[in-house]
Amino acid sequence: MTSSTPHQIIQDLLARAHPADSVNRIYSEKIQHRTLHLRPSSPSPAALNARAARRKGREERKARSKVRPKPLSSRERRKLGLYDIPKKGQKYEIYKPLYELWQGYAREVLGNDLCRGGPEAAAKLASAELHGAQAEVVRSRCTGRIGIKGIIVRDRKFVVEIITEKRGLKIVPKEGTTFRIEIIPGEEQAGPKSKPFIFEVLGDQFMLRSADRANRKFKQHFLLNI
Repeated sequence: MTSSTPHQIIQDLLARAHPADSVNRIYSEKIQHRTLHLRPSSPSPAALNARAARRKGREERKARSKVRPKPLSSRERRKLGLYDIPKKGQKYEIYKPLYELWQGYAREVLGNDLCRGGPEAAAKLASAELHGAQAEVVRSRCTGRIGIKGIIVRDRKFVVEIITEKRGLKIVPKEGTTFRIEIIPGEEQAGPKSKPFIFEVLGDQFMLRSADRANRKFKQHFLLNI
């Protein structure tokens, strides 16, 4: 089998549509010396798709840059463990500076009521921040919790997380528990007979988050469980 030249292929195609005596004339007059005008071929589909994908990616990145990220929900924060204290961070020495800061904060909140006490001091302490205070469990429905003493590192709605000096992190429910907290007077408030200001917190009355307790007004009423 011999390969045909382009000249023969064209003549064979012309012979199918024209008489034999007209094939050579048509080829020589209209085809052989005719200029063939070519135009650039279009980009391949793969190149078009890649270009469109790059453009779409740029538009998506530009749209994402304009959208502010939504704040995490409570469920997402719990799942990520943002508020969990790692095992290596459950050391009493780490939170000693926080305890010193809280002492200064408590003295500033109470002011002159630190020495007088009374309902005015109780009203201020009811809405005060307890993160950093050193608390001791003095009464509890569970006798095994009595005597737990340490720095409050997390004041949650129903429980208090306390870092103790020897036993690490302890989670103490507020319900049925009484905490004793001590405030040491500063140099300007200390006198020859000055003593630490000691008060007790009833967990049943503090079953609120610290942020919710800050703006809450507590009313005096009779407590049956005392």
